[in-house]
Amino acid sequence: MTKINLWASPRNVSTAMMYAWAQRADTVVLDEPLYGHFLRVSDRPHPGKAETLAQMETSGKKVVQEQLLGQFSKPVAFFKQMTHHLVDLDWSFMLGMKNIIFTRNPERILMSYAKVIANPTIDDIGLKKQVELLQYLEENDAHYLVLDSKSFLENPKEKLEQICDHIGIPADEKMLSWEAGPRPEDGCWAKYWYRNVHQSTGFKAYEKKQIVLPRRLMPVLRESGDYYQILLDKAILLFITLPDSSFLCL
Repeated sequence: MTKINLWASPRNVSTAMMYAWAQRADTVVLDEPLYGHFLRVSDRPHPGKAETLAQMETSGKKVVQEQLLGQFSKPVAFFKQMTHHLVDLDWSFMLGMKNIIFTRNPERILMSYAKVIANPTIDDIGLKKQVELLQYLEENDAHYLVLDSKSFLENPKEKLEQICDHIGIPADEKMLSWEAGPRPEDGCWAKYWYRNVHQSTGFKAYEKKQIVLPRRLMPVLRESGDYYQILLDKAILLFITLPDSSFLCL
């Protein structure tokens, strides 16, 4: 079977991406299966932390062995993951899977994240960890692609087709829309984080915004800039299919 990790930065459109994959008849999805593990080993304050810890498996090793490496009733499994959850874990489980590193402009991450957690750190926003993951996957010759949310939202239909082609499964038009409201795939933390996406029925078009961050967030923004550029340099922009089925990124 095909197993896909979406390694997202927080406050991206990763939940919408999970909803898109949930529309496929051939796919089962899991929402942040390593979140309970992360909350157990981290001292970071998160809304609904006690509730999440009570409801989720908090042993990362068990999550990997019993869920991520387990069997599923459908041929495709899509795991919506947060890259910053990759702490105190053996990363080798992902080497036989498809991996999508889903990143976003740190200004936009910080603008959104600070509305829920007032003082996010460089570790909270995930970009540093995404670069570490990129390097790990390259060193181990594992499958990966890097996707930036701006490029994705400018043409989600084209990008979903590219992703599916890169992974080796057929694209599905049903991935472009879903019903508004909470969904059965949601983790128990949805009421704290998913309000906007619950109002959606598809991917919202990219909008330019003037972002003015409070001064307290500027050190994190400055530190994250180099990491984001490394990821952008690897991101898929436009694929041209060549006769030998290789790809050229322009």
